[in-house]
Order: sequence, then structure tokens, then C-alpha cells
Amino acid sequence: MKRLLFLLLCVAAVHTASKAGDDRPVSFEQLPAESRQMIEKHFPNQSAALVKMECDLMEVSYEVIFTSGSKVEFDRKGFWKEINCKYTEVPAGIVPEQITDYVRKNYPALKITGIEKKSRRRHEVKLQNGLELEFDAHFNLIDIDD
Repeated sequence: MKRLLFLLLCVAAVHTASKAGDDRPVSFEQLPAESRQMIEKHFPNQSAALVKMECDLMEVSYEVIFTSGSKVEFDRKGFWKEINCKYTEVPAGIVPEQITDYVRKNYPALKITGIEKKSRRRHEVKLQNGLELEFDAHFNLIDIDD
């Protein structure tokens, strides 16, 4: 009986491991409602080249890659985690106002081309020159990475 239980556990573990890292294309309609609404609001004129669901052991996430080269990653509930607009500016209204004000004041000639939500409301923004600024939960600058 113990051998049978052990064998079943091994089979389950192999099956689970084989599903980890499983990325598969999905339709736009299969995205969570929150993701679809965000895209329709902030990227209305963009066409999705690829929409995919990514499965890692216990986590599901989604990624939308636009024909312009921009990319948005979402968590399983449909809230954005990371936005990379390689060649353009992150749409207005996505970046918290305090961060936008900081960048306008200290880097007036540069645009924000990427933003990522870190743990506990931390944000990291990428400027068009490659500079990365990290802000804490109170939008205080805590790190600069070039």
C-alpha cells in the first residue's frame, strides 16, 4: 500500500513539474476582465500580436505583446504587474502621480518607458535612457540603477 501511494505521489509530482513553465496562447477574451478593461482604457489603438497565459507551479499570469513592441504582464486576477513600452511612453494615468512629478522635475527631457510593481507597493520605473528608478510605498526614491 505504501509503495502504491509513493508511486501515485511520484506520478503527480512529475505531472505537476511538467506543467510548470507552461506558456500557451489564449484569446483576448480569455484574459481576466480587469486586464481587458485596462488594455481598452490605456492601449485603445494598439493591436495585440500575442496574448498568452503563463503557468508556473502555483502561479498563473498573463502577458499581452502588442504589434508596436509594447508588453503588459498581468497577475492571475488581471491586475498589471509590469508594463514595457520600449519605444513609447507609458500611457498617462498608469504611473502614480507622485512618480510622474518626480521624473518631470528631475529628468524633464526623459520619458517613462516602463514600470513594474514590486512587492508591497514598491514601483520601479525605467526611463528612455535606460536609467531605472525605484520608489518605496510612499513614493520616495530609494534606488537608482543605470
